[in-house]
Amino acid sequence: MTSWIRFRQPHGHIGFGVLENGSIAEYDGDMFGEASPNGKQWQQDNIELLSPCMPTKVVALWNNFHALSQKLGKAAPSHPLFLIKPPMSVIGPGAPIRRPKGYSGKIAYEGELGIVIGKRCSNVSPEEADSYIFGYTCINDVTAVDLLNEDPNFAQWCRSKGFDTFSCIGPVIEQNFDWRNASVVTRLNDVERQNYPLSDMIFTPAEQVSMISHDMTLMPGDVIACGTSVGVGSIKDGSTVIVSIDGIGALPNQLAAARQLEPAV
Repeated sequence: MTSWIRFRQPHGHIGFGVLENGSIAEYDGDMFGEASPNGKQWQQDNIELLSPCMPTKVVALWNNFHALSQKLGKAAPSHPLFLIKPPMSVIGPGAPIRRPKGYSGKIAYEGELGIVIGKRCSNVSPEEADSYIFGYTCINDVTAVDLLNEDPNFAQWCRSKGFDTFSCIGPVIEQNFDWRNASVVTRLNDVERQNYPLSDMIFTPAEQVSMISHDMTLMPGDVIACGTSVGVGSIKDGSTVIVSIDGIGALPNQLAAARQLEPAV
């Protein structure tokens, strides 16, 4: 298995490399292009994991699981239903989720699988799509729920999901991952809230990449959040959400308590 990460070394150096058994082999070059090991090794305990990629956009799907579609009483879509989350919303494992300034309403978690694009992707066929997928990661797609329908004239999906720190991604990009035999598990303060099979997806990863690439060009490092299933819930200030997928790892993030709400850097 090849697990790619980005990291910050204690003295501030930011690099990327391959994680194996708690040790990181640092690489030079471009994770999505020409990359080669530079001989430096780091221990995972001595570095800070960052989001494993820096997407130009996060494409987040809605209603992409049969179980949730049935619960909501919605028909399965004929094309992926999605919104765009900005790159400023991305944080890595362990980084705090920050409540938007002046917002005291409900904040929700959504544990999801993320598809990481490996090369420029436009108008590709489903048969070609797998070759454009660099790997897979975990995502917590966070939502300021009360803002979604604040204006009855316009559903504010991008606003409610696009705040800084509202796209938690990590801990790694796993290249050798069989999504068909994996499940997403979301725990809130060590209590399991979601546990659903990825095989229940309405659109497979290849279908998502193909169809979305006909709507917009996907760039290396862009992430498609595959949507969530049943079990979405709210997060209280100070609570920790852990999204885990066997074969990828665990992504922990805490909703910062009120006293921690200094500006993000």
